[in-house]
Amino acid sequence: MVTIKDLEAFGDGWNRHDVDFIMTFMADDCVFETTAGKETCGTHYEGRERVREAFAKVFKMFPDAHFGRARHFVAGDRGLSEWTFTATSADGKKIEVNGCDVFTFRGDKIVKKDSYFKNRFA
Repeated sequence: MVTIKDLEAFGDGWNRHDVDFIMTFMADDCVFETTAGKETCGTHYEGRERVREAFAKVFKMFPDAHFGRARHFVAGDRGLSEWTFTATSADGKKIEVNGCDVFTFRGDKIVKKDSYFKNRFA
């Protein structure tokens, strides 16, 4: 089973921008649903290669991305990570928003990572 320590390590991998490490937590048939996109779920990525590409794209879009003040919860095959996302966009705009990831687990792997964050107006 996935534990809070696993989610802490997963989050640490995100803050190091270490896609290879992050992917060790993901199941082969994993799904990632982003915070934004044309679909009601944001953008839906399915399968290791597509999810890996989507994770790498986050770091290309936000080279200084950081997920701070993280808190994690696990209840059976579900979990949640709350965090504050800080980054600088390509056009130099500073971003600071609260958000969360809702997880579905199978055994010791993440099957689904569904991301949300507040839409902040300056």
